[in-house]
Amino acid sequence: MTDARDTAADTSLRTTGGAPPDDGGPSADGAPIPLLEPREGIPPVIADESALAEVIAAFAAGSGPVAVDAERASGYRYGQRAYLVQLRREGAGSALIDPVACPDLSGLGEALADAEWVLHAATQDLPCLREIGMVPTRLFDTELAGRLAGYPRVGLGAMVENVLGFILEKGHSAVDWSTRPLPEPWLRYATLDVELLVDLRNALEKELDRQGKLEWALQEFDAIASAPPPEPRKDPWRRTSGMHKVRRRRQLAVVRELWQARDRIARRRDVSPGKVLSDAAIVEAALALPGSVHALAALNGFGHRMGRRQLEQWQAAVDRAKALPESELPQQGQLVLGPPPPRAWADKDPVAAQRLSAARAGVTALAEKLNLPQENLITPDTVRRVCWEPPKPADADSVSAALTGHGARPWQVELVTPVLVEALSSARAQ
Repeated sequence: MTDARDTAADTSLRTTGGAPPDDGGPSADGAPIPLLEPREGIPPVIADESALAEVIAAFAAGSGPVAVDAERASGYRYGQRAYLVQLRREGAGSALIDPVACPDLSGLGEALADAEWVLHAATQDLPCLREIGMVPTRLFDTELAGRLAGYPRVGLGAMVENVLGFILEKGHSAVDWSTRPLPEPWLRYATLDVELLVDLRNALEKELDRQGKLEWALQEFDAIASAPPPEPRKDPWRRTSGMHKVRRRRQLAVVRELWQARDRIARRRDVSPGKVLSDAAIVEAALALPGSVHALAALNGFGHRMGRRQLEQWQAAVDRAKALPESELPQQGQLVLGPPPPRAWADKDPVAAQRLSAARAGVTALAEKLNLPQENLITPDTVRRVCWEPPKPADADSVSAALTGHGARPWQVELVTPVLVEALSSARAQ
């Protein structure tokens, strides 16, 4: 197989040096090449401390950026833990590590502390990597780089094809990675996911530099690497799918009790909550408020496949919610900090609605001019907050300070401040 370092130098297989392709298709010089086998074959899965020590030594002695990926078992297991970690670095080759057998990878994280980590969609993998002791100090996110560079499709497969001219087989992305032993085709897929990641990083760096966006990307990568772990979500049961149908407080209490009971069972059994009880079934029970196991069994999601004991535990949750005093029932809506939903602005504050409309139009126009997604230019939430409570006076200095206070990076502040100053001024003048 062609070495990836050679492909990085082969301009016939890449589109850097010109604008990203509009249609996301193969390069004009030829069809993309299927990438079928890792260049050194599939490495053995590291599953004991002595083998892990060898990998740590090899990667510490390697050079340049290190490609990092993690596979989870979303939809199969409880939580978002990593079930396989893949790495590749110049001088060390590729490695596959089983974090179930080796749950503490802090030694590896420390060995790579000074290296730049290359990840695709870093925010998806960083939480599960942090759980096993792997936290980068510097990173390069190839998905985010693709967004900033203006590529219309930024999945790993699409980026590798459009930028490097290779096709990655993506058929195993949604499998149950908690399976042991992992089948060879899955391991091949996992190894190939980091095979060209550094090559992709190098190509995207050149493209961002060509477009004058490299400094923007570096600021974004620094923000991701330095961000603290997210706070636990308050009232996660409120995110149950179909909640918009639930309007009464007693019904909300049923959703809460069933959600919490399901979560306890799923955690104990280490399975996805959706495999214990569906969101649709929770909402169905909340709307019906069944008074008995027999009535519960007649509802969708509680059918004949569910045993008597299971039905009794769900009915017990419903009964607990029905027995709560009024003072302990959940409120209709969450306490929302910040501006109301935009659809309510015209009634609550028509001038603020004008500000938001003007700001949105200005941000959209600027994003199109820069060929990047609006949400990467500035988050919609930041725009709403500045428009709902604009600084006074709404000049460049105060708007810049407000954007910075909401977490905007310096490149965003520089570009967006004039747009928001104009929007705030135009609305005030009407």
